Amino acid sequence: MILSTPAPFLTTTKPSPPFPRVSKLCFLTPSYSLSLRFRSTARRSTSFPCVLSALNLHAMAELVQDKEVFASAEVDYSKKKNRTRSRSFLDATTEQELLSGIRKESEAGKLPSNVAAGMKELYQNYKTAVLQSGIPNAHEIVLENMAAALDLIFLDVEDPFIFSPYHKALRKPYDYYEFGQKYIRPLIDFRNSYVGNVSIFNEIQEKLQQGHNIVLISNHQTEADPAVIALLLETSSPHIAENLIYVAGDRVVTDPLCKPFSMGRNLICVYSKKHMNDDPEHSEEKRKANIRSLKEMALLLRGGSQIVWIAPSGGRDRPDPLSGEWYPAHFDASSVDNMRRLAEHSGAPGHVYPLALLCHDIMPPPPQVEKEIGERRVISFHGVGLSVAPEISFSEVTAACENPEEAKEVYTEALYKSVTEQYNVLKSAVHGKQGLGASIPTVSLSQPWN
Repeated sequence: MILSTPAPFLTTTKPSPPFPRVSKLCFLTPSYSLSLRFRSTARRSTSFPCVLSALNLHAMAELVQDKEVFASAEVDYSKKKNRTRSRSFLDATTEQELLSGIRKESEAGKLPSNVAAGMKELYQNYKTAVLQSGIPNAHEIVLENMAAALDLIFLDVEDPFIFSPYHKALRKPYDYYEFGQKYIRPLIDFRNSYVGNVSIFNEIQEKLQQGHNIVLISNHQTEADPAVIALLLETSSPHIAENLIYVAGDRVVTDPLCKPFSMGRNLICVYSKKHMNDDPEHSEEKRKANIRSLKEMALLLRGGSQIVWIAPSGGRDRPDPLSGEWYPAHFDASSVDNMRRLAEHSGAPGHVYPLALLCHDIMPPPPQVEKEIGERRVISFHGVGLSVAPEISFSEVTAACENPEEAKEVYTEALYKSVTEQYNVLKSAVHGKQGLGASIPTVSLSQPWN
């Protein structure tokens, strides 16, 4: 998940029936614009850029009514056969012992050399970032958190976990959610971090309690986005923090260095359209997997009280190559429209809210999208920000539109404009050092952990 090394990390796990694996996949990167083909009752539709691009209302209703339950491929670790568990990492009491454990398992042939190299670099990068925080017991925190991370990574290399289309966060017997929270927490400068419009997050929690569904249309900055969101909301909106479902790109479920972090989040696993045709031989397989994931999401929404996070840009934000300035990547209108319609036809009341996230300093992505795994990463200690704006009604925003295509574009632009406005406020607060003074009438900043 948080890796800074040019070495590629390939896994050899066999494909799972619910969510087939293909080669060249890695890292926690929630990417969400999908490439799917849909089959109606009459014939197969043409290829569309997203989940439901040309799905008519009848087909949508059929999809939501589909009661097929896919067999979960997830493994209950507590029921696995007994075996001798290596204590190379959990028993380490010093940095030297931790790094020696990596070397020992690699020399024993239990760790591929590229994974071992990544684990070493992960340790060094994490250590450097946490020490930047100035926390008195930083060295102890690094040792404890990295011992847990390396142990879980090694466990997965030995016995790979396989994700199903809908993955529910693993909280027992080991709490992977709390592991991720504890690991990312030391990277956030809470003194210089802010949440926008806490009252609207409260409103969202109330709607969830009433059985409504919520869709958060958001920008996407780093592989640590889920943990950052949860950490900023754990005090004021704990229900959202722990129950948020992330539409996650294929790379979330394959790389051993990120999988332990992914296992602690609720995920709808999909293949991003940006990587749909990286390996043409598996393109159709990926589309079928996406349809299975789509059905899982439809079934979840049909039950109500679900909150789903999706970044319709299809990937992480990048800085402008000339100015170096960061801004939210533009949204794909079909992705936005598909999620809106999916929520609209779920049978439960649905609401769409624009969400802005600023946290790229913690682990910025590479300047350009990379097909190959093993992108170089840096990690740092920095302030972050999160904000939500009022619900945006499709019918109100598109009342004057003359056709569906225009309505899709207008609605998407309204959401993107709100996300950008919130992002700029967070940017002024964190990077501009304006703090709470960066608030504007539509974005009220606070620090609910104080």
